[in-house]
Amino acid sequence: MNNNHVEKKRQKLINKLIFLNVYKKEDKMLYELPLSRLEHEYKRYKLQNHPHGEFGSIQWI
Repeated sequence: MNNNHVEKKRQKLINKLIFLNVYKKEDKMLYELPLSRLEHEYKRYKLQNHPHGEFGSIQWI
């Protein structure tokens, strides 16, 4: 990925986390975190707060 793409992806994740009222992680501001850490935090937050928890989406069989 080029730097511009990485920065856009970082900014998008930062905006999503801020929307979810996450502003800091371990005394670091979101903009100080690398993309991989932002992705990890966003996925972790979504799993914790997803209505189906760790089970994922309901699937009809």
